[in-house]
Amino acid sequence: MVIIAFATVYLVWGSTYFFIRMAIHGMPPLLMGAIRFTTAGLLMLTWCIIKGEKIFIGRSLINSAIVGILLLCVGNGIVIWVEQTLPSAMVAILVSAAPIWFVLLDRQNWSMNFTSRSTITGLVIGFIGVILLFGEQLDGMLSGSDISLKIFPMFLLIIGSISWSGGSLYAKNNPSAGSATVNVAWQMIIAGLLFIPGSMLNHEFTGLNLAHIPAQSWFALIYLILFGSIAAFSAYVWLLKVRSATQVSTYAYVNPVIAVILGVIFAGEHITLLQITGLVVILGSVLLINLAKYRNQKTVRNFKEATLPVLEEERDS
Repeated sequence: MVIIAFATVYLVWGSTYFFIRMAIHGMPPLLMGAIRFTTAGLLMLTWCIIKGEKIFIGRSLINSAIVGILLLCVGNGIVIWVEQTLPSAMVAILVSAAPIWFVLLDRQNWSMNFTSRSTITGLVIGFIGVILLFGEQLDGMLSGSDISLKIFPMFLLIIGSISWSGGSLYAKNNPSAGSATVNVAWQMIIAGLLFIPGSMLNHEFTGLNLAHIPAQSWFALIYLILFGSIAAFSAYVWLLKVRSATQVSTYAYVNPVIAVILGVIFAGEHITLLQITGLVVILGSVLLINLAKYRNQKTVRNFKEATLPVLEEERDS
């Protein structure tokens, strides 16, 4: 289940950069977010009602509201907004800083994270790998005459990355009662509803004609609802419960890798030697981060194996 969940988050979220851009090409961005999350949440909540699960738990609703606002409304909402003006390569680079924010904000595990050389080295190398992956595009973006227009969206992305990391840690450290499916459904419904006033303030309903939205935008939206939200986001929230936040955060390094690979396979894009180097560096960083987790688990296991016979002998005596 862990492998399937990681594969879902890695692969599906790696493709969402492309599908978000496709969706907002013919549809107002905040309205797209409202439709995406509200629809996904209602579908999941309906499924929970059919299964007879309890859907109203006071404290869990509060937790779901906090997580939904931090992750989806602020974190994902900013990504949707800035993709109107920033190239997806720049978005991928700034979003990939999330694992660093995970470590800085995860105060409960500071002693473990900051004393693990492989974890810190993996985080730094991973971010360098993302920069190498998009180094050529980054050079072109920074040399453009409109760089001043990109500073504010870049700043917003940093805020969004911090909000996403903080919300993820809150979800991990404040487990909710009830099923994970119910909690995820409420997170998406609450976030989706909050997108609506933002869409209205942005005047997205003025002159809106749904019939003029191209079919590819609707197809992209359906993909984001079924795979990006229901499948991948559910897998992400579940992984936060069963794996360390630092380990789960490696999705931010792998997603750009998947985006580049999909571009080569389906869009006929060419991959350079610098990009191949970036891919190798990123995958190496993920191995380093997971190596720390493996060593910790092995140490605990060896300790248990060493002490269990002694404890049994003391018990028998």
